[in-house]
Amino acid sequence: MSAGLAALLDDVAVLARAAAASIDDVGAAAAKAGAKAAGVVIDDAAVTPQYVRGLAAERELPIVRRIALGSLRNKFLIILPVILLLSEFVDWLLTPLLMIGGAYLCYEGAEKVWAKVAHHDAHGEDEKPQDEKTLVSGAIRTDLILSAEIMVISLNEVADESFISRLLILCVVAIVMTVLVYGVVGLIVKMDDAGLRLSQLDSKGAASFGRGLVKAMPKVLTFLTVVGTAAMLWVGGHILLVGTDELGFHPLYEFVHHMEEAAHDATGALGGVIGWTVNTIASAVIGLIVGAIIVAVLSVTLHRKSAGNHAPAKPEAEHAEPKPEAAKPEPASTVTATEPPAEPSAAAEAPQPKQQ
Repeated sequence: MSAGLAALLDDVAVLARAAAASIDDVGAAAAKAGAKAAGVVIDDAAVTPQYVRGLAAERELPIVRRIALGSLRNKFLIILPVILLLSEFVDWLLTPLLMIGGAYLCYEGAEKVWAKVAHHDAHGEDEKPQDEKTLVSGAIRTDLILSAEIMVISLNEVADESFISRLLILCVVAIVMTVLVYGVVGLIVKMDDAGLRLSQLDSKGAASFGRGLVKAMPKVLTFLTVVGTAAMLWVGGHILLVGTDELGFHPLYEFVHHMEEAAHDATGALGGVIGWTVNTIASAVIGLIVGAIIVAVLSVTLHRKSAGNHAPAKPEAEHAEPKPEAAKPEPASTVTATEPPAEPSAAAEAPQPKQQ
């Protein structure tokens, strides 16, 4: 009896160790997968605070909470089922889909660079304030795209795992990323309020720190935007670089890889950092080039489309002019002016003698 109980306890201990190891594996895989999506996460954290700009302070956190819940719905009800089905039955589609997402990241990054260079403001200063429902729905739509990128990038890192492992890993990534992004967003949007309260304290040190915090927040948001843009170009360019190699086009990837190895070998102890930096810069350059091409193509296409929409206005204006010409009474007046004058002249001469 005791031997059987001891054997049962040994089996339980083995299962517990296996479960713990499995949890560790899931956690490690989730961390690895999430790290690859860092560029999108940073951009997501930089974009979302724009949606609560101008709102009352007491409504900022409720709005962020609603957006976070919408983000979880996006991930668990839409994105996760779709990408898991694709990975299970048509896994060859993952690389092209990932490259499409990478091209979108390049486009977003290049568009932000162009807006900065051309001094365009994506969010106009004179825009009318929108209601909360419109703000939340717009933010959730943006989150759907960014969350899809996060999940697809993460899935690509664990594509060799079993279906259950992929499901668990992606669930962990979805929850951790959502909490991380919107936790940071919540801190960002309330940072200026915290600084304002500190600035009103009697303590000079706290008040000075609070005023510094309020002044620093615009710079922090600008820094996040710059880092997010650079990260989008880097991640998008790297996705395209690796994707082209996986699809059979090797020269570009091999060229960047040789540059990375040469930098690694030439810099000794700092080889790992320098090699990674070279690869990152090359990926960002590729991302900027691809993004600039997409921006240029879309600009030309949209310009032609808008020109085509305005083109029909001219024929209508020209068509409106002939109508008055057709309705002009000039032909009739000329006829009455040319033919009847002979008769009135005779009639005019006849009465004159009578008057005399």
